[in-house]
Amino acid sequence: MKVFLMHPDRDFNPPPTGAWDTADLTKDLELDTLWKAMAGEDSFLHGVAREAFFSGLRNDVDTILYRQAALRDCLKNQDVVKYLYNLAVEAIEREKKEGFFGRGVSHYPASILHSSISVLEMFSGMLRTLRDQARAHASRFDSEAFTRLFGMIETELDDDYLGQIDALLKELKFKDGLLLSAELDSGNRGTHYIVRRAGERPHWWERLFDPHSAYSFRLDPRDERGAQALSEIRDRGINQVANVLGQSADHILGFFQALRRELAFYVGCLSLNERLAALPAQLCFPQPMPTGSRRQGFRGLYDACLALQMGRTVVGNTVDAEGKSLVIITGANQGGKSSFLRGIGLAQLMMQSGMFVAAESFEAECCTGLFTHYKREEDASMKSGKLDEELARMSDIADRLVPNAIMLFNESFAATNEREGSEIAGQVVRALLEKHIKVFFVTHFYQFSHDFFDRKADDVLFLRAERLADGTRTFRLVEGEPLETSHGEDLYRKIFDDEDGLANDATGGEAATVHDQTRKRSGEQGEGDA
Repeated sequence: MKVFLMHPDRDFNPPPTGAWDTADLTKDLELDTLWKAMAGEDSFLHGVAREAFFSGLRNDVDTILYRQAALRDCLKNQDVVKYLYNLAVEAIEREKKEGFFGRGVSHYPASILHSSISVLEMFSGMLRTLRDQARAHASRFDSEAFTRLFGMIETELDDDYLGQIDALLKELKFKDGLLLSAELDSGNRGTHYIVRRAGERPHWWERLFDPHSAYSFRLDPRDERGAQALSEIRDRGINQVANVLGQSADHILGFFQALRRELAFYVGCLSLNERLAALPAQLCFPQPMPTGSRRQGFRGLYDACLALQMGRTVVGNTVDAEGKSLVIITGANQGGKSSFLRGIGLAQLMMQSGMFVAAESFEAECCTGLFTHYKREEDASMKSGKLDEELARMSDIADRLVPNAIMLFNESFAATNEREGSEIAGQVVRALLEKHIKVFFVTHFYQFSHDFFDRKADDVLFLRAERLADGTRTFRLVEGEPLETSHGEDLYRKIFDDEDGLANDATGGEAATVHDQTRKRSGEQGEGDA
């Protein structure tokens, strides 16, 4: 029996990694926050969520839509889905307990047979419960995934089949003794032992007048060697039966393990939905588009991890980037640029794993890979300078990039001055665009961003963190020409005026002067969002 809740044609068994640098992706997009909301302290749910996210980069449009339909069913029938998941967990846990001493540690056929019968009897009851659930709730599900699963359960696990299993397991306990047949080899040693099904035992008067003679013997209660010999004969006879029952138990265990694994993804989605809906935060099912179509548009997209960390809704952004291969984000410090970039990466991973997305609406092409290149803090263990480290990291990424991947830059190459950083960033981005890599670049390099702006290319979109006339940040991004300043003076005034009460014009002028001097010396290296 196959589950097929994650893929229409195969089990969910992803490779160890579906992305190249999972550690950087996890750190830069703060994925652990999202996975914790999905799994809580359950390490199994956490592991499945992680695998689904990274292996999702290999999913096509049909697979994404297949999972979306299944997830819609789960959202409508949360009680049923959670019950089925708990049922699978219970079956697996009980198998560990009931099968440990026989199937787990013993090599004796008799022990394996006894343990396998016990496990199969337990599995039979679990399968009957699963079948009853399928019968009771199948009409509430519409997706291809669950319709096929419930249909298979109803067909394969009918009353006649389960009744035959129970009867066979009862017979294999050999309460009326074990009937074996064997042959003698050239050395008069027993071979070809076969367990025979004993017929109905005749009455004593029928045995009394039976013309066919039979030979029998009894062991003396103190005959230990004889008892050992009979035990060895018994083990040889039931060895094949024990192996078959053991394989049958493993087969059913594998089904429950697959059911648990694939339901775990949807259970995690239900938990995340509960957490975000309680804020309350908007969620939608995205529209995946074919790879290479350069379709990208969304309304109200926000950083789900930031919302979870803050425990409230956060500002979303609306952007139409259809036909764009490069999106350059500039503007005021602490204006929401890094949060927007993280929201883009999260939405892409969530969409391609088959989940809902943190937005009012979302449409995007499927990518072949997702890579991040964020600036790093100073590390005393580094053997070279920050710029060398950034370039080395970019070189490693470039070796693994494939066409139609997405590259997210956040204040990259800011470890040098404006002129050099702009030149490096410009050459890297142009090379990526030539290889059909889609790029999102958050930067404070005015020269870099304005060089692209002056070219008036149709496939480049410029977004700017919105700043009102009084310096207020709205945390929204709007289309606009890159500005030469990042408005560090606003932050200086906000921090020091509020803290020390320095609100007079003279102090304000000093603040502006300090900011201008500081920007000339080091501000050109770029200031990241806090």
